Amino acid sequence: MNATQQLHDLGQSLWLDNITRELLTSGTLARYINELSVTGLTSNPTIFDHAIQHGDFYDDAIRQKSLAGKTGEALFFELALEDLTQAAALFRPIYDATGGADGWVSLEVSPLLADDTEATIKAALQLHQHAQCPNLLIKIPGTRAGMPAVEEAIFAGVPVNVTLLFSREHYVAAAEAYMRGIERRIAAGLAPKVACVASLFVSRWDVAVKDKVPDVLRNRLGIAIAQCTYKAHCDLLASARWQKLAASGALPQRLLWASTGTKDPAAPDTLYLDALAAPDTINTIPEKTLHAFADHGNAQHVLPIDGGDAEALLAEFVHAGVNHAAFAIELQREGALAFDKSWHDLLACIASKSTALTQTKAG
Repeated sequence: MNATQQLHDLGQSLWLDNITRELLTSGTLARYINELSVTGLTSNPTIFDHAIQHGDFYDDAIRQKSLAGKTGEALFFELALEDLTQAAALFRPIYDATGGADGWVSLEVSPLLADDTEATIKAALQLHQHAQCPNLLIKIPGTRAGMPAVEEAIFAGVPVNVTLLFSREHYVAAAEAYMRGIERRIAAGLAPKVACVASLFVSRWDVAVKDKVPDVLRNRLGIAIAQCTYKAHCDLLASARWQKLAASGALPQRLLWASTGTKDPAAPDTLYLDALAAPDTINTIPEKTLHAFADHGNAQHVLPIDGGDAEALLAEFVHAGVNHAAFAIELQREGALAFDKSWHDLLACIASKSTALTQTKAG
């Protein structure tokens, strides 16, 4: 039994942090599902930008859509939904077998809307309606403006992946937004079963502080933040408020570990998978990390529900001069800006390819 199967048997879902047309047409994604226990995937603007820039798998579709008058965001979302609905079909048996707990793919609203609640709500509803795909999560950033949008989307019955969370406090805010949406549905006589995941970014913490802490603390902050967040998650599931919602038929919001590819070449390439094994959670990983973990992963220790030594470790970081509360705000801001840049790069790439391909066709 390989390590990916061991995590699956533990109850942790492995989702691929990638989507390309080549993954679909080559049968590689189907193989990951069958051989490496992959049960879902996520996408973001950076992933699509890289996929469209580096290769010609999208060229025919871009040419056809451009000639049909599609441009910009509208053209991109058509490309993305073509990929994601195909991927969702591969995961549909898992979705059905787990009652909607697993087997999901994710599509992000435009990152440029991160500070606009009403526009985010409108975009989430439109993407959900247009896709007509039962196992598609709409990614909404967990920013100050994004949290009310999460609540409204859940209330409207749109499954949500709350992204760009960097702290226990960010996670709690996302969980409360989800619960408010479900509570409003119940009060309105609507079905409470709307899926949601909360995505905590892990490795970016360690990148941010690598030159600010002694070697003994390197590559330990992201895991400590995750441990604290997992404790908050377990506490919430044990709370009377959640138990009441669960009794009404609501699905628990699943905690997802994001950004779990190792960034430090001196650290183990399976660091964040080995450290973050926990039942009923999700770990999204790049292909390189998936292969590494299948080959030599060692997730022997399950995260403690009481947070383990996380608080003591965070105190060491504070003593070393790391204000993790302030860092969480900065990391979320930087993450949003990075997605903005990827979005602009993505649209510029599509526009450039569209021009070149339609001119070639005309010639």
